[in-house]
Amino acid sequence: MSLNGLLEVLADGQFHSGEDLGARLGVSRSAVWKQLKKLQALGIDHYSVKGRGYRIPGGLNLLSVEKLSAELDARVAAKLHAIDLQLSVDSTNVMAMQGIQKGQNHGFLYLAERQTAGKGRRGRDWISPFSRNLYFSLTWSFTQGAAALEGLSLVVGLALARGLSSCGVEGVGLKWPNDLLSGDKKLAGILLEMTGDASGVCQVVIGVGVNVAMSESEGGAIDQPWTDVSSCLSDGSGAVDRNRLLAAILNELVPALERFSEQGFAPFKESWMGLDGFANRRVRLQTSSQQFQGVAKGVDSSGALLLETEQGVQSFHGGELSLRAMD
Repeated sequence: MSLNGLLEVLADGQFHSGEDLGARLGVSRSAVWKQLKKLQALGIDHYSVKGRGYRIPGGLNLLSVEKLSAELDARVAAKLHAIDLQLSVDSTNVMAMQGIQKGQNHGFLYLAERQTAGKGRRGRDWISPFSRNLYFSLTWSFTQGAAALEGLSLVVGLALARGLSSCGVEGVGLKWPNDLLSGDKKLAGILLEMTGDASGVCQVVIGVGVNVAMSESEGGAIDQPWTDVSSCLSDGSGAVDRNRLLAAILNELVPALERFSEQGFAPFKESWMGLDGFANRRVRLQTSSQQFQGVAKGVDSSGALLLETEQGVQSFHGGELSLRAMD
């Protein structure tokens, strides 16, 4: 019996007796008990009541390759060569990098229900409770070297915002260069990692984390204001199908990557600025060695941040930069 099989049964949030679980999964009650012990290691709260059985409170909205594939546009599904779904990994970006070393350079999607060492920009931990959010990495090849990748994180953010909007998520704003916000609270983040020839064919791991339905206790370790998809739905239901949400994101992301490969960031500029959450706000920009203050004026056709300072409008390109609102 696999742990996946047990989770699929308990995902409904109802009580299931050990005898029922054993019968449904074709194993002994002892084998069921051994698998139940593994749930705590995954951070999955569950309990038992004598005479009723075992239950996961609230159930689980599990990812499924089959369900995800059914929601994908046919043209997008054709671009994904493989989908690798794991229950728990250190990081989907690490999985993707390992895949690239095996020749899985383009169109390989890595998913996990939980990450134990997920990372955001500047080495920050990405809090990754089991089956609550989306954690995925997509490998994509580019042929014109690292210099042609400027603005890529902005294009990814725009695609995420469009995918979320199509699922009824309201008030999504973009924060240069790689965050999605709602009401100045972080909703999603992007981490790009490149390998290969910096002047020729290179591969990029596009790592994405989206807060979907995370409790206050699960998000307690996050060191900045945050929100999740369930809190931002226009219908107020709070109900989110993670497979449908991920498909909606990929249906926007894959065509955007293809267009970016051919045309760069320029065609996306106006759309990105239309969702710029910091537009015309006073901000502080911290580089590795300097700090700048000014008014955010969007981005240029390459994706560089435009900052109006006392010295005039200056442009700043991606890297280890930190942008903060001062209002």
